[in-house]
This record gives sequence, C-alpha cells and structure tokens, in this order.
Amino acid sequence: MCDTMVALGNSTKDGVTLFAKNSDRQPNEPHILIRIPRKKHEHNTKVKCTYIEIDQVPLTYEVLLLKPSWIWGCEMGCNEFGLNIGNEAVFTKESYGKEALIGMDMVRLALERCKTSQEALMLIIDLLEKYGQGGNCGYEKPFTYHNSFLIADSNSAWVLETAGQYWAAEKVKDVRCISNCLSIGNKFDLCHPDLIKNAVDKGWCKSEKDFHFARCYSEPIFTHFSGSRHRLTACSSILEENKGNITVDTMKKILRFHEGRVDKNPFEHSSLKSVCMHAGFLFGDHTTGSYIASIHDKLPTYWITGSSTPCISIFKPYWMLDEDEFFFEESEEHLALEYWYLREEFHRMILENRIQNLDSYMQKRDEIERELSQEVSELDFDNPNTNVLKSIMKKAMEQEEKLILDTMAQNGNNPAKIRGNPYFRYYWKKQNKKLRSKAQSLNILYH
Repeated sequence: MCDTMVALGNSTKDGVTLFAKNSDRQPNEPHILIRIPRKKHEHNTKVKCTYIEIDQVPLTYEVLLLKPSWIWGCEMGCNEFGLNIGNEAVFTKESYGKEALIGMDMVRLALERCKTSQEALMLIIDLLEKYGQGGNCGYEKPFTYHNSFLIADSNSAWVLETAGQYWAAEKVKDVRCISNCLSIGNKFDLCHPDLIKNAVDKGWCKSEKDFHFARCYSEPIFTHFSGSRHRLTACSSILEENKGNITVDTMKKILRFHEGRVDKNPFEHSSLKSVCMHAGFLFGDHTTGSYIASIHDKLPTYWITGSSTPCISIFKPYWMLDEDEFFFEESEEHLALEYWYLREEFHRMILENRIQNLDSYMQKRDEIERELSQEVSELDFDNPNTNVLKSIMKKAMEQEEKLILDTMAQNGNNPAKIRGNPYFRYYWKKQNKKLRSKAQSLNILYH
C-alpha cells in the first residue's frame, strides 16, 4: 500500500513542481537508500531485474533509489535530470501473470534510461507490452498486484494505471494523487488500443460511451479493504485546499496524515485509511519510507526520512552532489541496512511505550526541521555553493542521529508495554521479536 502525489509549478507557492510519496510495505522489510552512478554498458549485455533478465542499454543515468532491500527496483526515486517516479499496487479484474517485470523494476529502468516524464511514460508502456508484469512483491508473505505510476519532471507529470497488459494514461494539469486503486475514469489522454474493447467483450461495460476505466477494471474487494479511497480523498483534499500555495510543508502534512479515529493515539491502533500507515492488523502494511522532491530546474532538493513512520521521522534535505558521503552505493548495502534498522529500533521503542519523553523528542524534531527549512530557503538555487549544501546535509544527518541515539539511551532501561487491543499487542510483539532477531543475525547493533 502506498500514496503518491504531485503539484505542478502552477499550484505551488514558489512555482516549483513538488512530488511526494510514502512507501507502505510489510513492517519488518528494510527500506534502504541506494545511489548508483551513471554507467556505460557493453553491447548486447543483459540486466538482471528482480525476476527476469532484459536487454541492457548502452548508458544508464545516475539514480537515487528508495527501495525494499531485496528488490532490484525501487518504490520511488529520482535521477540526475530531476525525473521522479513512484509506483502503487492496484487490484484489478485482469489475472496476475507469471514472473516478469514488477512495477518497482519498471520504475528503476525508467529512471536509469529517461530524462523526462513523457519519455518515462512511453518506456514503461513499452516494457509492459514487451515483457509483461508479474511476480511476488511480498517480503515475508506472498503479495501480487498490478501497478500504477506517477511520473514527474520539473515541468510535467503523468499518471499511468495498468491492469495486466492493459493501461490508461492521464496528463496532470495541476495537482494529482494516486493510491492503491484505479483512479482514471472516462477521460484520459492515452490508452492501450484494446482497452475499451476488452472491457466490452468481458461484459464490464456495454459500449465505449459507457466505459469508465476504474469502474470496469477494478477488483472491488481488495480495493475496498486497502483503504485506498479514503487515503486518496485525504491527499486530494489537502492539495486542492492549498492549490496555489502548496509547499514542502504541505507535502509533509499529507505524508504524516492520520485518519481521525487514530490521530490521538497512532501507536495503539492500526489504520489502512491513514496516509501515515500504521500496521497491526491481519493484512496491514506500514509506512517504511517517505520522500519529497522539490524539482527545481537547476537544483532539485530531496527531503528524505530514511526511516519508517513519517509522523516521528525527520525529513532531511539531500542533493545529488559529486563525492557524496551521506548515502550508500550498491556495494554498501550493509551500511544502508544499519541506517534503517537504527531508526526502526527507535520506532519499536515508541510502540513499546519505552520512550517516556516523546513530546520532548517531537519538539526537538520540529525545531531541527524548521532550522533546516530556513537554511534551504536562503540558498541561491541558481548559483549553489556545493560546500554549503554539503554542510547542511552533514548538519541534518548529525543532528538527527544524535537526537535519536540520545533519546534511545535515556529510555533504554524502561520496561516495554505495548498498548491497544489484544491482536494489536500480539502483532507487534511478534514483529518486534522477528525484527530484532534479523538485526542480530546481520550483526547490526543499535548502541
């Protein structure tokens, strides 16, 4: 489960396109940050994706990937040209195919090979038609689905929604959100040549006049119980209400949104209807990573948590500079895992009600974010000073890690007591035991 949104420059306060996404996955699944440089490839080589090999291209662009640790592709990411893409699980009436490309593979392939949203749209359509989509995307238990995509560059954005081999695409005019449901109706800009005929042949509509993509192709049960329509409505409402004045803080507010039922005590309830998703139910997912992109033409700025649960996390600014010392190469996966596991242990301590000074932590978190936002707002984006950018990133990383480690140390001896209904308590006891066992097996230490 996930939510992805975009506000084009005609809808933001500073005229810069904003893109944001929460990645909702199984709660013990590490969501890591990997940066891959531009690479040249020999003629007639192949690239191994999550399940299948496909033809490699002569040149792949530099990318920053936010990804499940075991998946080749990514949930969301960007490239050296400021292209940003996120994908969503959607549930449709079309059958699920054999192992092929998964949606996350398509995201990475498009980031590595394309410069603009239009190019990425056409590439993903081509990949879908050439290789198909299919394969398990679940970490600890099987989970298969079809995919939708939100694709954005500094000037334009597209929504692409798929159902098996079929698809429809809509060009974004101002603001747009996608979630775990088909959202394109009877108005779209491009589609599979047999999209409507297939629906008519299968009896999902009577004619082209009666055709509505989401109504015809949606699988109703999984779509309903995913809570996606509630989240889609929440995201869309906030963007519409703030249209013309949308900022990075607006995107943070959306990514941290809890539905009213759990807003006061989000660590005692599960909720599939919250954009900041909290697990604790039989098939519930959890927000394992969050990301905001301010896609400035000359200096795209990325606000990244590198951790689960955005309602407690710090969004830190990041720029794709040369000689980057703050994020991880593919060969440094162990360091990337350590980074995520440390912040996840802090989240589990909050769930166990061991953090007695959480209000104090949250105040300091907000202070750090305000200071970072102020420093970023004062930058000269047309002539940025690389040393200044690196100093801001270093400060953000150091302040966040110090706050987390200090808070954990101050509360490390407090007894654990998970609150909530019996199943919620059982669920998180089991998840916490498995998480810590896995961290121990990887020789990851928290202190």
